[in-house]
Amino acid sequence: MFSGSIPALVTPFADGAVDEAAFRRLIDWQIESGSSALVPCGTTGEASTLSVDEHHRVVQICVEQAAGRVPVIAGCGSNDTATALMHMEHAARYGADAALVVAPYYNRPSQAGLIAHFSHLAKHSDLPIVLYNVPGRTVTDIEPETVCDLVNLFPDRIVGIKDASGDLSRVVDHRMGIGRSFCQLSGDDELSLPANAAGAAGCISVTANVAPKLCAEFQQACVDNDFALARKINDRLYPLHYAMFEDSSPAPVKYALSRVHDWLNDSVRLPLTACSEAARKAVDEALVHAGLLETA
Repeated sequence: MFSGSIPALVTPFADGAVDEAAFRRLIDWQIESGSSALVPCGTTGEASTLSVDEHHRVVQICVEQAAGRVPVIAGCGSNDTATALMHMEHAARYGADAALVVAPYYNRPSQAGLIAHFSHLAKHSDLPIVLYNVPGRTVTDIEPETVCDLVNLFPDRIVGIKDASGDLSRVVDHRMGIGRSFCQLSGDDELSLPANAAGAAGCISVTANVAPKLCAEFQQACVDNDFALARKINDRLYPLHYAMFEDSSPAPVKYALSRVHDWLNDSVRLPLTACSEAARKAVDEALVHAGLLETA
């Protein structure tokens, strides 16, 4: 259902508010550069600091600006099942193509709790669900058996997963356990190459915010089974993948965007702060290595 390079979009701010004009411009640039879908209001979009009204407005803008050119997978996750469902209802109303739903964070539900959470969402919304497993942030891990159980329970509702567990064996676990086409997307840019080789279909990417054309070309090389070219592009991007996390995300990627576009700034919302001098240095060097800046 989804494949290729899919940026987890930043949410631009200006004077403390969502910068709608810059966000629309970012969306156009992403699509023109080859991004195959868009994810507003994910972790990189600072969804945890957006008000409910802002969250829904950002999704609405994304759908409007994409205008059917690429699918929109709206971030709808919450540690409260009712709130997640409410986000899904709004995303469906605006015309999003799917919901990215992270494992509930802080509550630390059991695997049975995860099944109950995602089952409730699947039963009460027609919007397709892409599971989001990122135990480094949520603590809770959606284990492979749970993923397989959920997909087999709701084959028409739970259509994919963004996996940021760092465990590449899960690509095969999911494929073997589900026994049919299931959209697996890497949640870690630096692991997208081996994940694709194992059967993933693409990446929901932080790096694609700042290097959309290169990320799209990398994913296309994988589709074409041209892994020599994929490795070559990956080598250009590899330092940038790590530089995006030299400080609390998305501060480094917002700084990177401010370096390549004068219409974007590096503003983040508290409790995040602008990235450190060391992180800026790492980002600058990685941008030069990727050929996105001439000099640091």
